[in-house]
Amino acid sequence: MSPEGKRLLNIIILGFAFMFMFTAFQTCGNVEQTVIKSFNSSKFHGSGYTSMSVIYGVFSASNLIAPSVVAVIGPQISMFICGLFYSAYIAVFIYPLTWSFYTASVLVGIAAAVLWTAQGNVLTINSTDTTIGRNSGIFWALLQFSLFFGNLYIYFAWHGKAHISEWDTRRVFISLTVISLVGSFLFFLIRRPEPESVAPEGTEALLQADLGDSSGGSTIPLAQGRSAQALDAFKKAVQLSGTKEMLLLSISIAYTGLELTFYSGVYGTCIGAMNQFGDDAKSLIGLSGIFIGMGEILGGGVFGILNTRSRFGRNPVVLLGLLTHFVAFFLIFLNIAADAPIAPEQGTDLQAFMIPSVQVALLCSFLLGLGDSCFNTQLLSIVGFMFPQDSAPAFAVFKFIQSISAAVSFFYSNYLLLHWQLLIMVLTGFLGTLTFFTAERVVTAKRHDSDYDSI
Repeated sequence: MSPEGKRLLNIIILGFAFMFMFTAFQTCGNVEQTVIKSFNSSKFHGSGYTSMSVIYGVFSASNLIAPSVVAVIGPQISMFICGLFYSAYIAVFIYPLTWSFYTASVLVGIAAAVLWTAQGNVLTINSTDTTIGRNSGIFWALLQFSLFFGNLYIYFAWHGKAHISEWDTRRVFISLTVISLVGSFLFFLIRRPEPESVAPEGTEALLQADLGDSSGGSTIPLAQGRSAQALDAFKKAVQLSGTKEMLLLSISIAYTGLELTFYSGVYGTCIGAMNQFGDDAKSLIGLSGIFIGMGEILGGGVFGILNTRSRFGRNPVVLLGLLTHFVAFFLIFLNIAADAPIAPEQGTDLQAFMIPSVQVALLCSFLLGLGDSCFNTQLLSIVGFMFPQDSAPAFAVFKFIQSISAAVSFFYSNYLLLHWQLLIMVLTGFLGTLTFFTAERVVTAKRHDSDYDSI
């Protein structure tokens, strides 16, 4: 196999590993609040919303140390160990205990920071300036299949059930735990690219950290070298967070955190709370997730895999993502009651500005996914393009900003009516798009000599 073929295979394996892991984890997150309600009559008294707040809060703080962890043990082993923590979080629901639930939430927050930093590092190592856009799209499309398969499984497993029994819960979460473990072990299939075809020096060093010292030399210099790499990675993350390019991108990254919270947690809750959707309102949550996944997959495929046919850069895709989201937000404003995000368990009988339509609601789900893929594929691409020699620290900063934004959004989603949440996203998305255009222009000016034809 050619060096380019090996790099592409690594990206595909990376995508499939994340697809398995997040088929389990995102499905767990989508149904955990419903499952927890059936636990509250027993000794378990946890909260899914509190758990998510803990995860994102710890996630944001842990991004400061994530590059150092990746530098010391390497991205491959880092991703495998983090995958085990994700599996442990899911397995908690097999025999739920409050203390183990929140302990696992903290551990997953730490693991998430290391996992996504390592993912960005591997993505950059196996890409060039001309393939980073394509590879970002391939990875994103494979990752978003997790939304499709996970929600489809839940829709058929629990369809028509007003109450989720203990056996139903255990069967689902045992299956999800096994699926997550399969994804974790797939990381061992990733191989280091050929020396002559890797990304610039500096990115390869992190990957080599998990391969061991094959020269038979002293382990003391190796340990000292890894300690130096860890300290250097931390310093790099701090330095990169203050660069002009990263500051410009920070608003766009923050926007992805806001809309991540909305489509993954708030919008499904809104649909399930609309009593005017009838007895199928709760089951529509699963269908909404499927349509979000369809939008994510389409966006990742079109704007990533086919990026070599584009000569216009990343800006048109980001603009398309903004316009797609604006259309979705407007239709949601018309279709969903304002108090739906904070409605009680009995739901809401209020009506917005039109007769509630299931078809419109599912169309908005698709548009939310499509717009999200536009932003994320291009942000992954531009960050990898700007910082090829410091990919791990750069992606750590990326996830730090995104997770802080998501944590704030999860907090205010418990209190703000729907139209205020939509307004916050409209303003942040508009400003983030303008700053992204500026960052793209800066990057183009600095690297005008490169083969710049990726999205």
